Amino acid sequence: MIKRTVPVLLALVLLLWPLAPVQAAVEEAVLAGGCFWCLEHDLEKLPGVVSVESGYSGGSLRNPTYRQVSGGGTGHQEVVEVRFDTARISYPTLLRAYWRNVDALDGGGQFCDRGSSYRPVIFTRGDAQKQQAEASLKAAARELGKPVSAIRVQIKPLIRFWPAEGYHQDYAERNSVKYNYYRWACGRDRRLDQLWGSKARSSAPWVSAP
Repeated sequence: MIKRTVPVLLALVLLLWPLAPVQAAVEEAVLAGGCFWCLEHDLEKLPGVVSVESGYSGGSLRNPTYRQVSGGGTGHQEVVEVRFDTARISYPTLLRAYWRNVDALDGGGQFCDRGSSYRPVIFTRGDAQKQQAEASLKAAARELGKPVSAIRVQIKPLIRFWPAEGYHQDYAERNSVKYNYYRWACGRDRRLDQLWGSKARSSAPWVSAP
């Protein structure tokens, strides 16, 4: 009886064994949070993030240049497109890291960079991202102890992502001295620490409601 059972069990195991490993989905998120050099540098370190590319979104001008966007009038914001492995990091987790890297109370720019092109925006792809972004906004407001009306990060549907010029990509790594001085002089980390405390720049779970 045992001799007959073993081959049957072995055949059953082989039948149920997956023929190939399940491929994880790679999704994209487009986020604006002031200087794209900084946001790129902050988010590309997260486990599960495949790549981060600096660029522009939000305006109607096709193929915008840095000079055009920074000059104002195009409607674009400096953004990053984050490609992430959903098996390793979820969109809500990525959003928590995004919030803790921006000044959620400043809609006129970010830190020392002023104007519409530096406005913080979450650009969403589809209903699922929109709903998760809206939930993250409420959670961020709760953690900051502010009403939702005080939060200045906008949530808008993504129309198009335009990559920035090559010299903007991986700027923090290729120009570390200039980048570190700019970040320090702009007061980015000082403000983040003031706003988010020990959770600044982290993707830790939201503070639970009291």
